Amino acid sequence: MDFLALLALAALGLHLLKRRDQQRRIVLLGAKLAPYRIEPQMETLLDGYLRWLDEADEDRRRQIWQTLCATEQSLAEQLRRFAADVAGMEAPLAQVSKLPMWLPWAQPLLSGRLLFDVRRAFAIHAKGIAAVAANEPGLADKPRAFMMSAELLLLQHTCHWFCRSKAVASARLLARHGTSYEQVLASVSPRTRSDYLALIGR
Repeated sequence: MDFLALLALAALGLHLLKRRDQQRRIVLLGAKLAPYRIEPQMETLLDGYLRWLDEADEDRRRQIWQTLCATEQSLAEQLRRFAADVAGMEAPLAQVSKLPMWLPWAQPLLSGRLLFDVRRAFAIHAKGIAAVAANEPGLADKPRAFMMSAELLLLQHTCHWFCRSKAVASARLLARHGTSYEQVLASVSPRTRSDYLALIGR
C-alpha cells in the first residue's frame, strides 16, 4: 500500500473518530437541554430585541419590551435549573479542550491546563444572564438588550465549543450573527467576562 493510500486511510479514521466523539457530545448536551425551552427562548429574545429596536410605535415598543422581560425571567430560571442539572454530569464528560481545533483523544490525554470544565461555564452563563435579566448593572433598556444579546451568544458559543471545537463555535457565531467571539466577550457584563476568562485561562 503506497503512502497516499495510508494517508487517506488515516484521514478517514480521524474523521470517523471526530464524528463519533462530536456526536456523543451533541447527544449528551441535547439530552440535558431536552427538558427545557432554553434554545427557543434564546431565539425569541435575539429576534425580539431586533424587532423592538425597529418598532416605531411607542405603545407597541412597550408591549414588546414587557414580553421580552417576561421571557428573560423565564429563561433565567430555566438556565438556573439547567446549570444545576449539568452540575451532576460526570467529570470526564464535562472536560473541554481549549485547543482551537478538534484532536483525537484530547480530553483524556490533555493536562488540566489545556482543559476547562463546561459545568462551571454553564454556571457562569446562568448567573450572568440572571443578573442582566434583573438589570443588576442598572442599564437603560437599549444597552441592557445589547448586553443580554451578548450573554446569550456567549452561551451559544460554549454549547458549540463543547460539541465540536472552539474554531467551529467561533465560525458559526460569525456566520449566523455577524459577530466575532472577541466582540461578544467585550460586550457581556464585566462579571461574566472576568469569570469566563478565568475559567478558560485567558
